[in-house]
Amino acid sequence: MSNKTLTRAELTDALVREIGLPRQECSDLLDRTIDLVGLALSETGMVKLSRFGNFIVRKKSERQGRNPKTGIGAEISARNVVTFCSSPILKKRVDSDS
Repeated sequence: MSNKTLTRAELTDALVREIGLPRQECSDLLDRTIDLVGLALSETGMVKLSRFGNFIVRKKSERQGRNPKTGIGAEISARNVVTFCSSPILKKRVDSDS
């Protein structure tokens, strides 16, 4: 596998090859899956995908930062971020491919 980013179009093409459904249906399936993960994250703050990993919403508090170019301080507002923790199965698969 190359070192490039896997795109939505490439995922759709892989679904077409693996499942055999038309491209539009595979694209809709992928879009709906991503929408459902996003919705679940916004409602519950966590999505667990067996044998893949966990997506978790974490709250980051307000903090003081600085502009690296000028060195001038700036307030960074509080926000929510999504983190990902891979499963042991995924870690093992990634490690065996190297």
